[in-house]
Amino acid sequence: MIPLVAGVLFSAATATSVPAPSFADVSRRADRARQGNHLEEAIRLYRQGVKLRPRWDEGWWYLATLLYETDRYPDARAAFRRFLALKPEAGPGWALRGLCDFRVADYQGALEHLDKGLALGVGGQPEILRVARYHQALLLVRAGQFELAIEPLTVLARGEAESEGLVDAVGLMMLRMPLFPADIPEAKRDLVRQAGRAGYLHLARKGEEAAQAFADLVAAFPKEPWVHYAYGVSRLTSDPERGLAELRREAELQPDAVYPHLEIAFELLRKGDNAGAETEGERAVALAPGLFAAHNALGRALVERGEIERGTSELETAARLAPDSPEMHFSLARAYAKAGRKEDAEKERATFAELERKRRIQRGEPGVEGGTDKERPR
Repeated sequence: MIPLVAGVLFSAATATSVPAPSFADVSRRADRARQGNHLEEAIRLYRQGVKLRPRWDEGWWYLATLLYETDRYPDARAAFRRFLALKPEAGPGWALRGLCDFRVADYQGALEHLDKGLALGVGGQPEILRVARYHQALLLVRAGQFELAIEPLTVLARGEAESEGLVDAVGLMMLRMPLFPADIPEAKRDLVRQAGRAGYLHLARKGEEAAQAFADLVAAFPKEPWVHYAYGVSRLTSDPERGLAELRREAELQPDAVYPHLEIAFELLRKGDNAGAETEGERAVALAPGLFAAHNALGRALVERGEIERGTSELETAARLAPDSPEMHFSLARAYAKAGRKEDAEKERATFAELERKRRIQRGEPGVEGGTDKERPR
């Protein structure tokens, strides 16, 4: 019995004499495993490292990104949450957290976090930027925020080749269908794909191809909602009269739809037909009194017609409804300037410049000049 007891005592003494791994050793081994593409070993060691040192932001970052790369989205989301508590200004972290939210079907959180990541900027990481923009656009389309989805889809169309996923997203946006591409009904798939291809070509500035694609779309689906609207918007620059005709056709097919009236109003403003723009703006406000763009159109038309006080009031309503819209502050600045309210005009110009700067960062284009009348954003 003595040898057995001695053996047990000897083993226990030996075990207690083995030192616990140091943080420095664990972090070195974790980095080595990651650099050698031994992902599971790296994940295990980074977990160990952040347990030893909970405020190790680099460890949380690598743990989170490795979990994301290996499709463990709930765990990755939790790790990104810990990382962002330490580094709240890290745009790529917010973007990747948003992508994790998307994967676990937390769509509200996904849009919030993607927006924040893009606003902070993910410079130097173009793949994260591309994927974040695409999923932001998908979420905006699904939420019915079609106008807001135009910008990320435009940036994507001008920066990458035509693809099924991008074409479907553009098609859903153009046809105002609040769905993800995977949820397109089979009966509507050809319509969405054809509309999406025409829209992609238009956003990608391939004018001749887009014109033919839209003509084919209208011929194939002459009574489908939003087809004439999409064609009309695409023609406003190259053939304004044809564009207006298509928009008016859409207004006939959908008399209670606000956006055809809005586009007609904005086009008439560009043509200097302020009386016609006022009529269309009044109709838009009646149809959608909570829509900032409707008050913008009406307000601008009234200001141009010399009804400065009423027009300014409409633009102030629009700015309250959309405080983050650069265009609204630009329009309001012009109205204040016409009213002789110099200080208010300067304040609105400064707000416009700051919002436009943030928009450029989201596009991956840091830096912005102050707004001028020549820019005429709408």
